[in-house]
Amino acid sequence: MIKFILWCILLVLCWPLALAVLIVYPFVWLMLLPFRLVGLAVGGVFHLMWSIVVFPAKLISGRL
Repeated sequence: MIKFILWCILLVLCWPLALAVLIVYPFVWLMLLPFRLVGLAVGGVFHLMWSIVVFPAKLISGRL
């Protein structure tokens, strides 16, 4: 919602720039999508590694 309000303010102040942002934003989102997917995969690997490290402690404490 904040992005939309900021875009509306930009539309009032400088409408050509606002229209350029409206056209360019989907392409930037598509270009950044692989980095988001890599971040998700790396986060999943770190979560898996943490689960493997903590698993013996959970077995000993009986919280499993």
